[in-house]
This record gives sequence, C-alpha cells and structure tokens, in this order.
Amino acid sequence: MGIVNIDDDLHDQLRKASAVSCRSINAQAAFWIRIGMLCEMNPTLSFNDIVTRELRAAGVVAEPAKIVSA
Repeated sequence: MGIVNIDDDLHDQLRKASAVSCRSINAQAAFWIRIGMLCEMNPTLSFNDIVTRELRAAGVVAEPAKIVSA
C-alpha cells in the first residue's frame, strides 16, 4: 500500500463523492481508479456498460425497474 498525492480540490471532490456513495474516501478513490483503468482499456464501452459488466462479474442480478404510476 502506498500514499497517493492529489491536489486539494480533487481531494475535496473525493470526500464529497464518498459521502454520497456511502464509501470511505479510500474506497471512493479506488472505485474511480478502477473504473478509469477499465475505461482506458475498453474505450468502446460506456461507463454504464463497464459498471454493468463489473456488477454481473460480481454476481449481482438486477431486476428491471418497475414504473409506478401516481
């Protein structure tokens, strides 16, 4: 494990995103790094394609969203 040096503005955005995503700051940074690497290695896939692929690989089965009329 090492220390990554990032600028203060990026760290502030990381802290805010981690609160919204219910992740630690380190887990949020790891998520961004992993997704960024996958995007670079798979430039023809969208962000949603990559996240869907990763969720499926982890065994997550998503059911279609149900639309509720008011």
